Amino acid sequence: MAMGWRSLCLGLWGGVLLISFSTGRLNLLVRAPFHGAIVVTGVLLLGLAILDWRGRLSRSAPRRREAASWLLAALVAIAMVLIPPQPSFSDLAANRSGEPLAPEELSFVLPPAQRTLTDWVRLLVLEPDPRLYEGDPVRIQGFVLPMAEGPPQLARLLVRCCIADATPIALPVRWPQSGPPPQTDQWLAIEGVMGVETRGGQVRSLVIPSRIVPIARPARPFEA
Repeated sequence: MAMGWRSLCLGLWGGVLLISFSTGRLNLLVRAPFHGAIVVTGVLLLGLAILDWRGRLSRSAPRRREAASWLLAALVAIAMVLIPPQPSFSDLAANRSGEPLAPEELSFVLPPAQRTLTDWVRLLVLEPDPRLYEGDPVRIQGFVLPMAEGPPQLARLLVRCCIADATPIALPVRWPQSGPPPQTDQWLAIEGVMGVETRGGQVRSLVIPSRIVPIARPARPFEA
């Protein structure tokens, strides 16, 4: 009986990986270049499940404790399929420390309106003088990230491999005084210009929106 649970568990976890790939859930956990390895792992797990099932009758039955362990793992796999994780990007960002971005990764050929939020952050790291960008058009997307001090900012998560190494980056925004405040974790598309403000005795760049549109979370929410 325990061997049957082991076969079921291996098959279920193989199915979880393949279902996560086919439904796009992997985009919330792992960058696209690594999806191939996960698909191969899912296929291998299904193959092991089949081999284990075919040979299980000729083996001696393990102890009940081992059977219970495989049953528990199978139940977790079923729960992953039925109740997929919905990570909070703001909570994840709050538990990660921002690291300086490498300026050499910036593409200087992009006009201002085509720069992503990540491009803007890298540019401001390389040339932090806000007067250089005042009035430049801005078209960016990101999620609302509450700040310990000051108003929320628009943020993205940079991921090299998977969600475990996510690094938050953000741009300050001059939110409209009228209307409801931005909701934490809400994804927004913002069009406007880059402005200048003085906060805490320091001059910095910030986005002055002319248009703010709520959008659905992108299929691939991470940037590299």
